[in-house]
Order: sequence, then structure tokens, then C-alpha cells
Amino acid sequence: MREPLMPVSDFQSFITGLDHPEGVTWGPDGHIYAGGEAGQVYRITLDGACVEVAHTGGFALGLCLDAEGRVYICDNGRKAVMRAAPVGDVSIYSAGTPDRPMVTPNYPVFDHHGNLYVSDSGGWHEDNGCLFCVRSGGQTTVVSEALKEFPNGMALGPNGKELYVVLSTSSSVVKVTLYDDGRVGPPQHVVELPRTVPDGLAFDLQGNLYIACYAPSVIYRLSPSGELAVFAEDWESTMIATPTNIAFCGPDLATLVVATVSRWHLAKAPMSVPGHPLAYPHLES
Repeated sequence: MREPLMPVSDFQSFITGLDHPEGVTWGPDGHIYAGGEAGQVYRITLDGACVEVAHTGGFALGLCLDAEGRVYICDNGRKAVMRAAPVGDVSIYSAGTPDRPMVTPNYPVFDHHGNLYVSDSGGWHEDNGCLFCVRSGGQTTVVSEALKEFPNGMALGPNGKELYVVLSTSSSVVKVTLYDDGRVGPPQHVVELPRTVPDGLAFDLQGNLYIACYAPSVIYRLSPSGELAVFAEDWESTMIATPTNIAFCGPDLATLVVATVSRWHLAKAPMSVPGHPLAYPHLES
């Protein structure tokens, strides 16, 4: 058996006492943002200083930010994407459409045009998930019902024209082409990971795709040529325990931060290749 590319001993816990964090991302203000299962929104430094900056009243899953520093939180309890202003005011940004309200909003990703793509996982093994697009200002449409097998974590592709999506119950990752008006193309196969529950995605600058698996506690790396390798593995599930969302953080994006939803900490490790920058669009309102 090949050894993982990075030993789990290279990871360290740098913040603890969080409420089972699932979502984690890097903000344009130079802070890490993470969520808690009671709707907490945490702002964290790489040194481990933590402040709770907002509270949704639900269950915070994936999250992202815009250029103004507003945080967009997929809230499983509120069944909506919540928006938290830098001063802490929280409001509903989108709850879906009148014909298809959100059921399990799981992960949000901005493109460079200000479109917010939201995976709605639906029910576990119910194959009723979908992909929403929330235009700048809040107008919401369903843009794909083909992504139905518990769509979960997502990542904007390095060229900004493709969205990569985890399908957790089919143990796979697919991608869809993005159009400027918010439409998407049909799903295309990227990789299958049998007997796993993939959850979170992130790209580095070389185009490698990192795939965090809720079960088992493994992070895979998929090269642009399609070579799949175990990047890190924690068979004890103590450091990178049930990893969900992952994000490249730090001023040089050279630190990989991992959310551990079954525990109370974030883990981090230094990376030789920095992460691909996220999109932080300026929105109309």
C-alpha cells in the first residue's frame, strides 16, 4: 500500500472549542471563517484567535464571502442561505424558489460574475438534490436537477468556467460548465471514490483537486491528468476526523485548513503548492 503524500503528523489542531464545525473558508479580510451546528459563524486567525461574529439560529454548513466581507451561510436548520453583514446583522439571502424551496442547502460557491451556486442535498439516498443559482440581488432559479445524488461540497474550477460538485451518495465528483447568465451544462464525470462519502473540495495553483471524505477520514488528491492519490489519512479519526470542508488559507494561501465535523477543532498543515484564489465578487446589493 502506498503511503499518503502527507503524513497526518504534519497536521496540527490550532483552534478548539468550536461547535462541530463543518464549513470552513478563507475570507478577503485575511481571516478564516467557520460555522457551528447551532448556527455560529466564527472568525479565526491562523494563530487560533477566535471571535463569534454572527449567529443564524440554525445549523451552519458551507459558507463563503463576497468582496464586502459579507458571509453567506448554507443553513440546514433555517433551510436557506443566510447572509451575515460584517456588523453581525443576519438575513435570508435565498430560500429557493416558490416551486422548489430549499430542503438541505449545503454549500455555496461564487463565480466571478456574482452568481452564487448552492448545492441542495435533499434527503440522504433519496436522490432529490439539485443546484440553485442565486443571481446578484437574490433572484433564485433551479439550474440543474441532474445533480441529485446528495450534491454536497463544491469548488469553482481553475479556469472559472466550471463548477466541480461532490455527489456524496454516489461516491463521486462531477463538473458542470458555467455560463455567464447562471445556466449550467450537463454533469460530466470527474472521479469515482468507491466506498467513501466525499464531502469537500479545493484546488491548488497547479490544478490539483483535493477531496475530503467524511468517511473514511481521508483526503485525496486528483491531478489534472487524472492520477488519484491519498493525500492524507487519519485511520484513528482524531486529527483530520471526519473531514468535511477544506480551504487554502493564509496570506499566501499555503496552509490547508480542515473542518472536523465530528469533533471541536480545525486542523491545518503547510502546503508546498498554494491554493487557487477564491472568487469574492462585488454584488449589486
